Amino acid sequence: MTDLTHDERIRSHVYDEDIREFDNRLPNWWLWTFYVACIFAPCYWLYFHSLGIGALPREEFRLVNEAAMERLAEMDVTGETLTALAAEPAAVEAGGKVFVKNCAQCHNATANGNIGPNLTDAYWLHGGAPLDIHTVVVTGVPEKGMPDYWLRTLGPLKCQQVVAYILSIRNTNVPGKAPQGDLYP
Repeated sequence: MTDLTHDERIRSHVYDEDIREFDNRLPNWWLWTFYVACIFAPCYWLYFHSLGIGALPREEFRLVNEAAMERLAEMDVTGETLTALAAEPAAVEAGGKVFVKNCAQCHNATANGNIGPNLTDAYWLHGGAPLDIHTVVVTGVPEKGMPDYWLRTLGPLKCQQVVAYILSIRNTNVPGKAPQGDLYP
């Protein structure tokens, strides 16, 4: 850089009547960062967007999440584990919150039945054993209007917590919809 006088290095435009700007050269580290970014951007676009070779972060997260959900769903859920979970106040409370948020539309907030059956009595349409209830929560009953997406939506843990909540309130006989199904002891 040649030795320029102070007045030669100042740009000709002026801001707010008295603010002047020097015409300094950018540092090399900044320029190289810019050049590398300019080269990286089209490569990234080709790899992820144009050619579709790589999975975008959102898609990669979805794939990893689905794999984790499948592994969790394959874990052994037994009647004993669900009954033990129903004895844990924290699990029952969490299941109650999930129930009110997702299930109350059809079963009412008190689970005494609306469109869906009353879950507080001793009568069950698809079996009243803990594993039967879990199967209904996870797989749904589409022909009767209960969706089959709860496992994908809530995940295995929340489904188990909902079952724990239902197990904790069954046989409390909250007045509501008339009994449906078979008597479960």
